[in-house]
Amino acid sequence: MSGEERDVIFEITRIGGVQRVAAIDVASGVEVVVQTPANAALADVRALALRKLKRALAGDDDDGGPRGGEGRPGKSV
Repeated sequence: MSGEERDVIFEITRIGGVQRVAAIDVASGVEVVVQTPANAALADVRALALRKLKRALAGDDDDGGPRGGEGRPGKSV
């Protein structure tokens, strides 16, 4: 991300006692999702999702897990 401002869309959906928070980078279409307790502060869950999105955009998403095949659409995060 190298310090530039990017437009990000946040989508927050409450499902029972959980919030599903998606952060989408407008320019690239990269999306990440986090799940948090429904009573977590909005500022905190947005910050968490934004940090995860920045890591995904920087390519720093290697969690050691298996990856999909080359040429498959999407990105494991």
